[in-house]
Amino acid sequence: MATARGAAPLAAYVLHRYDWSESSLILDLFTRAQGRLTVVAKGAKKPHSNLRAVLLPFQRVNASLGRLPEGEGASDIQTLRQAEWAGGMAMLTGEALFSGFYLNELLMKLLARHDAHPVLFDAYAQTLPSLASADEAVAPSALRAFELTLLREIGLLPDLSMATLTLQPLRAEGLYALRGDAGLIEVPGDEAGLHGAVLTALQSALDRGGLEALQHTCALALPALKVQLRALLHYHLGSTPLRTRAVMHDLRTL
Repeated sequence: MATARGAAPLAAYVLHRYDWSESSLILDLFTRAQGRLTVVAKGAKKPHSNLRAVLLPFQRVNASLGRLPEGEGASDIQTLRQAEWAGGMAMLTGEALFSGFYLNELLMKLLARHDAHPVLFDAYAQTLPSLASADEAVAPSALRAFELTLLREIGLLPDLSMATLTLQPLRAEGLYALRGDAGLIEVPGDEAGLHGAVLTALQSALDRGGLEALQHTCALALPALKVQLRALLHYHLGSTPLRTRAVMHDLRTL
């Protein structure tokens, strides 16, 4: 039976776009209601197409999709019928641009298709403006808060208020590390880690659900938190490095 999917416009962001033909594009969309979708935008590259100025990264759109044909399932590529700009900010530039593409790459590699995460969608929308903040501490805090939200939403973040193996509450002065294969463990003082008081505060902010509060809490231990989250993400991403991270590293080296 044909689905009614696409009957109502979907709030969406373009994560990535690929050339499909001389006139069309394949898009990786992040939608609030249906999660990550792959769609084809026929004729989007034509000079007169209304889609050319709409299908841009970091700009929220309302996307209307064609219905799936008889007998086709959720894995099939749908057709983008229409997309309208739904408001947004100026295009990211400089390091903020690379940070935005870093978020997009995380979503493409860690989210399964057709798995809706409205909380994560809203966090993404709130994080983008923070990346362009004039305050140098805001963007790093926003990135760490988004990484935490993403890992929690897809079930890869352990409870930060207790040691995973023992289920014992964290000691405020204790030092703990995130391990992909063991969760949150206590480590000696000469190893990299986060203090129990910081981790407990992060868990509390996650439980309250406010992204701004989570960003403020992340600012308490930015360097150490970055190390722990990057290691955890690397474990779950596997051996393939993130392209945006490699490009950013090369540019800073130059």
